[in-house]
Amino acid sequence: MLNNKWVSLLLVSLLALTGCQSTGGQMANSSANINRDSNAALQSLYANNPEAKQLAKRAKGILVFPGIVKAGFMVGAQYGSGGALFKNGRTAGYYNIVAGSYGLQAGVQSFNYVMFFMDNASLNYLNNSEGWEVGVGPSIVVVDQGVAKSLTTTTAKDGVYAYIFGQKGLMAGLGLQGSKISRINPD
Repeated sequence: MLNNKWVSLLLVSLLALTGCQSTGGQMANSSANINRDSNAALQSLYANNPEAKQLAKRAKGILVFPGIVKAGFMVGAQYGSGGALFKNGRTAGYYNIVAGSYGLQAGVQSFNYVMFFMDNASLNYLNNSEGWEVGVGPSIVVVDQGVAKSLTTTTAKDGVYAYIFGQKGLMAGLGLQGSKISRINPD
């Protein structure tokens, strides 16, 4: 069993890594930076995955988390300091994501995460909950290459589809994870 010293060290390391994600002189979580980074991540997804662009045409909302950082050794943590929710091509809100995990794992990795909300019920759940816990509420389908090939506008029947892409670094292992998405108000 890990003691509080190791857990604290891990969380401090994760926060330091998250701070390294900022660019320029502006704060990393300003609305202008979140919009810019979220749009860039979404365009990267569309460029490398045409199915995602087709899915976006039917989505009621698209939540984009650019540059999520995950770190762990036995106990892990994941943090995304700012994501944007897009509705009809416009920013409709800002969110962060925090996750914890436990299990056989080690490493540090950053990645982008995009969630397509396909119906109003799923989108309303995000908007009305005080911190949406992934795994509670609407079902989420994580889209990999196999799912993407069979995904069409007529076969997309689930409430939320998620893409994980742009991985950098190395994170290996198995573990249990829970994520929480909360609305934020950046400067």
